Amino acid sequence: MSNLSYMQKATDRGQLKIHVTTERGFFPIKDASIRLSYTGNPTEIIEELSTDISGQTAAVELPAPPLEYSMEPSEFQPYSEYTIQVNASGYRPINISGISVLPDKTSIQNVRMETATVENPLERNIVITANTLYGNFPPKIPEDEIKPMTESGEIVLSRVVIPEYVIVHDGPPSDSSANDYYVRYRDYIKNVASSEIYSTWPDSTLRANILAIMSFTLNRVYTEWYRNKGYNFTITTSTAYDQKFVYGRNIFQSISDVVEEMFQNYLSRPNVRQPILTQYCDGQRVTCSNWLSQYLGDQNYETIEILRYYYGDNMFINTAEEISGIPASWPRYNLEVGAAGDKVRQIQEQLARISQAYPAIPTITPDGIYGEATRAAVEKFQSIFGLPVTGVVDYRTWYKISEIYVAVTRIAELV
Repeated sequence: MSNLSYMQKATDRGQLKIHVTTERGFFPIKDASIRLSYTGNPTEIIEELSTDISGQTAAVELPAPPLEYSMEPSEFQPYSEYTIQVNASGYRPINISGISVLPDKTSIQNVRMETATVENPLERNIVITANTLYGNFPPKIPEDEIKPMTESGEIVLSRVVIPEYVIVHDGPPSDSSANDYYVRYRDYIKNVASSEIYSTWPDSTLRANILAIMSFTLNRVYTEWYRNKGYNFTITTSTAYDQKFVYGRNIFQSISDVVEEMFQNYLSRPNVRQPILTQYCDGQRVTCSNWLSQYLGDQNYETIEILRYYYGDNMFINTAEEISGIPASWPRYNLEVGAAGDKVRQIQEQLARISQAYPAIPTITPDGIYGEATRAAVEKFQSIFGLPVTGVVDYRTWYKISEIYVAVTRIAELV
């Protein structure tokens, strides 16, 4: 599409925020310079940005196609595409193209920069491929939704556990030359959802699709599907076998919010221990019997109604009891000004450690009392990591603090 015809169709506006960190993804890079252009015309710079002390840019408003393009199947591309060139002192330059922006939604591009070395000084290039609803991808090969399990096999999980990481094989299972990526579970789900659905859809539709994505993934984890076949990975990026994961792609804030709220959930049936392998298709170009049709949701259905419409009335939303890699579980109540005790002290200690990596977060002294200083630190943490800024440690904030704390302390031990 020419730049002129593209601009004629880009009648709405979306937002793009960029977050630049070190390679492992947890230490912010300040004063990174970013040049933003249309992917179709990368030499025409439309914005020049720089990152703040938290490694982030302000949100930039950008043209996007009309909302109706993404609400139902259309011949028109429902998102606009942008390219960024990122430079920071001491790091390899990086170029990312194909960043998608949808109308009325915030797109988040995380950029992880490698340290520049004499052996490896050249620019890195990442190309984000099309959303599976718009691009051409192989349809899913049908499988049984419940896998046979025997006590004598390698399957060792006695209960559903949310993994800290999954190993993603970037190709079909038989491609031994494909890269394997270690990806945090929540980041994997956000990536797949941003690659396979549109963030403009109604909330109940997003939730139904994300639950299907999570349950599919947890079935692969629980049954050790690929390990029992002799492979050393959890899941692949092939749409014929699994779900589409695109290394380095942008995610969407509305999808991220749902994942952070629901990441402990999966789908189950009565008297079946394993998460259900919830297969799905777009319902338009590819139709499938008894699978979720991704486009349903604009008819005022609730999430569970959507799921049961396709998978049957005996499908239920379940919750995993354990999350791997998290030092202590959610206390099952919010922490806010006036609260006191060991849980408050734990959060204070974690925030104090995180503030060493993110100095925009005010330094606090752990005393077990949730006062105004703790509230201010929580608010800044929420702002940096894309959570609602309430100053209250709710379910989502608790686990995000724990996740970032584990990451920065582990990385510090390796340095």
